[in-house]
Amino acid sequence: MGKLILTGVDGNLGGQAADYLLEIAKPEQLIFTGYNPDSLERYAALGVETRVADFNVREGLEKVFEGGDVMALVSMPFVGVKRQRAHGNAIDAAKAAGVTKIVYTSLVNAADPTNPSVEKKDHAWTEQHIQEAGLDYIFLRNSQYAEAMITNYFTYVHTDGVLKNSQGDGLMAYISRKDCAKAVAYALCDSDLHHAIENINGPELMTIAQFIEIGNTATGNHVVYQKITDEENYQVFDAMGVPRTTDGVFQEGSEAPFSSDGMVTFAQAIREGKMDVFTDDFKKLTGDDPITVKYMFEHADEFQIGDRHSKDA
Repeated sequence: MGKLILTGVDGNLGGQAADYLLEIAKPEQLIFTGYNPDSLERYAALGVETRVADFNVREGLEKVFEGGDVMALVSMPFVGVKRQRAHGNAIDAAKAAGVTKIVYTSLVNAADPTNPSVEKKDHAWTEQHIQEAGLDYIFLRNSQYAEAMITNYFTYVHTDGVLKNSQGDGLMAYISRKDCAKAVAYALCDSDLHHAIENINGPELMTIAQFIEIGNTATGNHVVYQKITDEENYQVFDAMGVPRTTDGVFQEGSEAPFSSDGMVTFAQAIREGKMDVFTDDFKKLTGDDPITVKYMFEHADEFQIGDRHSKDA
């Protein structure tokens, strides 16, 4: 049987998944890829086979995936045609190299054509491309990272104390990125799941106002929520210097290392009830309960969104 391939280990999610994977699999079973050679050195020192990969370039990718049987494709951090092309390159090259199964980090409700999130379009495209390639798969449809909103919460702690967005009373089962990474590791090692869709959700559905109240109780701060329109939400991010698309310029150390197109349409999707998916798939897959929002706020330094990692940012 071939090795297990984990892509994107130089990113936030992929790096955390690599650490979990090393707890449940032997180094000699693994191949780690990333575009940054420096990020691969510590894994090579542990006995993991490492390979440099740039999915934006199709040529030579088959060699990157040679010897692999199952591949975890961590979705790229840019949006639109560029991401679809990169994902398509990786999928096609993996199939040509003999990979038979792909674990893909997708998004809740990705296949719903009424979901307005611009992010979900790429995920739906990638899921379909994997299926049309005739590959076995596990689609990990992740809820929103709690870390993104915890970082956002503290932005308003340090300003006027009024967290503003256009989510309204929509529900989301916020999940830690650490748990999403754990799901990747366990799915990659799972030999029983085939042609599977797993919803990776946090332990409870909540509104953003409820999320904020948990933060207030845990930290002693007094942030309040104010619902604004989608256009006003764009203006908030414009004032923060956040680019509207991932083709824009990202500020180093930004507390919002995403495009506002992605965030505003995500908020719209939550408001419209397109993201209120809630299952126990995470526990069935990993055997663990997902981390609670309360715990994350109580250990907030460990649950910040962090820097953006993208060769194309």
